[in-house]
Amino acid sequence: MRTTTIGDVKVLLPDLDPDDLDTATDLADGLTEALVEGAAWHGSHLEDVSIRSSLLTGVDLSESTWEAGSLYGCEITRTDFSGATLTGITIERCTITGSRFTGTRLSDVRLEDVLFDGCRFDYATFQRVTAAGSVAFADCSLTDGAWSSCRLPRIALRSCDLAGLELCSCHLDGTDLRGSRLHGLKTPLDNLRGVTLGEDQLPDLTQLTVAALDLTVRNE
Repeated sequence: MRTTTIGDVKVLLPDLDPDDLDTATDLADGLTEALVEGAAWHGSHLEDVSIRSSLLTGVDLSESTWEAGSLYGCEITRTDFSGATLTGITIERCTITGSRFTGTRLSDVRLEDVLFDGCRFDYATFQRVTAAGSVAFADCSLTDGAWSSCRLPRIALRSCDLAGLELCSCHLDGTDLRGSRLHGLKTPLDNLRGVTLGEDQLPDLTQLTVAALDLTVRNE
């Protein structure tokens, strides 16, 4: 294992050697210490499937359905989860890089020691997603998504695009939002209670406040 620090968040991540892994293409019974490259699993229906200590690159899991099960100790790169439905799974000690979650639906997902780096979550929905440990989003696009009833305290959302993201009944206390684009974020102010911002983000926060309180601002 190795650690990386994103803002104020230290994430414990896997450190896999491809030479120690066995090539695999079949996901049906889960994977352990597997090397998977370019597998076509579009539209798969997975139930209680676990992937452990594996390296996935260029895999197509778009439009798939995954209920229960887990991702543990995995490195996932350039993988397509767009249009997938992930329900009740646990993602722990994983790094997910350059992957697509466009229109993905995540419900009752538990995250612990997870780094999403350079991923796209456009139009993705998070429902009751919980951070049980360190979680970081770095250089991710979260535009036009919707997060509801999520418990994500003390995570990092660094240098992310949040334009059009809707937050409803979310707990983000202690979350590091520095460097992220807040313009167009749609949220009641209570969802931003206790977050950390950079000074350059204050104009966007002012616009959010004016909109949230339905203020009228007039020049003399």
